[in-house]
Amino acid sequence: MRLIGTIRTRHTAFEDTPIQSALNPDDRGIVELDPRYRDAVDGLDEFSHLWLITWLGPLEDDPPPPSLRQVPFLLRRRPRQLGILATRGPRRPNPLGLSLVRLTRVDGTEIHFAGVDMVDGTALVDLKPYVSRFDQPAGAVRCGWFDTVTFDEHVTPASLGP
Repeated sequence: MRLIGTIRTRHTAFEDTPIQSALNPDDRGIVELDPRYRDAVDGLDEFSHLWLITWLGPLEDDPPPPSLRQVPFLLRRRPRQLGILATRGPRRPNPLGLSLVRLTRVDGTEIHFAGVDMVDGTALVDLKPYVSRFDQPAGAVRCGWFDTVTFDEHVTPASLGP
């Protein structure tokens, strides 16, 4: 796997970092793209939103195997264990993060965005433009247990309790 950049944000502690970009829409971050990929951003500024695919595990070692059943952050107040593949948490078999962010500008190899849900220094695996015709499903969408949880913007793991 090739890492293509590093994400810069104001968040330094995992527990104090918002858990989803949509819940923190105005917080700003910057992707510092590896200079080798300078030409790869041509045309990116024509899009309003991007998918950021990040690596949430250690870079130097294999990530530890996760528990296959976990209590998601949003269920900390009323604990319910779910299979890891039914969650959006970071402790996964392959610790990939997926964030839909709003592109604010492209400046050379710096990609500025709003909608931060990552710790400063998070490794960027890839990014792709959001295309509503491809990414927005038609018809009714079921969101499983997420449909049963209420939460506010700017929610962090720490704000949800132990």
